[in-house]
Amino acid sequence: MTFQSKVLKMHPATLVLASFLLVISAGTILLMLPVSTHDGHIPFIDALFTATSAVCVTGLVVVDTGSYYTLFGQCVILALIQIGGLGLMTISVALFQWLGRSVSFRHRMAMQDLFAHTPREDIFVLVKSIILFTLAAESVGAIFLTLHWMNEYSIKEALYMGLFHSVSAFCNAGFALFSDSMVRYSDSIILNSTICFLIVLGGIGFPVLYDIQIWSAGRKGARGRLSIQSKTVLLTTVVLILFGAIMFAFLEQSGENLQTSLVHRILSPLFQSITCRTAGFNTVDIGSLKDATLTMMIFLMFFGASPGSCGGGVKTTTLALLLAFTIGRIKKRRRVNMFKKSIPNETVTRSVSLVLVSLVVIGVALFLLLIGDAVGGHETGGSNGAFLSYLFETVSAFGTVGLSMGITADLTTWGKIIIILMMVVGRVGVLTFSYIIVGSVATKGFEYSEENLMIG
Repeated sequence: MTFQSKVLKMHPATLVLASFLLVISAGTILLMLPVSTHDGHIPFIDALFTATSAVCVTGLVVVDTGSYYTLFGQCVILALIQIGGLGLMTISVALFQWLGRSVSFRHRMAMQDLFAHTPREDIFVLVKSIILFTLAAESVGAIFLTLHWMNEYSIKEALYMGLFHSVSAFCNAGFALFSDSMVRYSDSIILNSTICFLIVLGGIGFPVLYDIQIWSAGRKGARGRLSIQSKTVLLTTVVLILFGAIMFAFLEQSGENLQTSLVHRILSPLFQSITCRTAGFNTVDIGSLKDATLTMMIFLMFFGASPGSCGGGVKTTTLALLLAFTIGRIKKRRRVNMFKKSIPNETVTRSVSLVLVSLVVIGVALFLLLIGDAVGGHETGGSNGAFLSYLFETVSAFGTVGLSMGITADLTTWGKIIIILMMVVGRVGVLTFSYIIVGSVATKGFEYSEENLMIG
């Protein structure tokens, strides 16, 4: 059996994972080239960590991106971010279509799983729209960010920085060329608003953006008929952004991070609330935040962005579905209803399973990190303690967020490996991994006589 035939027979979930691992491997090799770093050398684990973080659009870094890597190394990272944000499958399908080549059924199914909540015939039209919209959004973002940096740098430097951070923001990667991320620009209205806008666009989900495009154009009488997917994503996104911003402002009102200008007190809570949705930029020192604020941010990072987007987490639709499921059970309803539509029971079951499995994965990873810390004989985590620091780091990696309390660079090799695995699992998806391991076909199993069990 040839390699090509093996690829064509892969399950779509396996194909997606293989594509990510392929790009990560290539990125690791490129970052290890002498031309990629100013020192001419980087440890393998650090190159692997950076490549994984870029492809999984996470943003966690063990070395400073702006000072450690050369222009070539930074361009490699930028390319990995772009490929990771769109997905190698999306780019390959678009390239095949452009060249007039046929696309295999497996590739079509992979695209269906990634970007469509229901079967659709126009999957190639959707992929084309994704590519064009991404390029347009990143170009507009780059223009505004270039205008911001033109006052500090030359036109070429400002253009490069605008492009780099625009791609990083839209892909929800969180990579910055400054050692303090965006803390130095916490009062800049144009930078904060541009990056926030790009993060929301990149994290809202390509199916929703495409649905909005169809709705706004009013094609085939579609105006006013947004899908349940789009309505749920839009409502949940707005609620989470407002909730995060209000809670951040309330919890940090007496802290040092909001004791500045009025613009800062408005922009910082909003920016941090949006960036928790898997973006990774920050305009305040994360390590100096209060425990209650960090806990709230962990909640936002866990649920993350929306399905079919550049972001990670268990997704906004899962949170909305769990809330609807809980309310429905309290009201003694058999079915879960949203926007006057009934959600399939299988979807509800999958959402519950997704959250439970995700919590178990995070718990195991956290436990392994703490074991490595204890065996290593040192305590990491600063004033908030190792537990909260590692929990924050683990959820940030799983949600492909990239925020950190400052312990990433101090991770041991063991810790870096665990975080690498968490980033891959978080980007590819827990359910995708479950399909790869146990398969997607449910077995009938045995059925016995029923007997009740006390719960709660």
